Amino acid sequence: MNTITIRIKNDSLTEKIVWLLSHIKEDGMEIIFNDDMKDLELLKATRNENSIPFDEYLQNAN
Repeated sequence: MNTITIRIKNDSLTEKIVWLLSHIKEDGMEIIFNDDMKDLELLKATRNENSIPFDEYLQNAN
């Protein structure tokens, strides 16, 4: 698995990039925001799994 970090200061540009990337999610890509990364890592540790799809994390975040 490869990880790419993109830092964007402009909220409008962030929305455009997320929109663009969301069109290729079906090909096996995950979009993970750094704000949620720590929570995802903690969840992964409690479930004793190698990885958890970010979409599954978001479904259970509330």
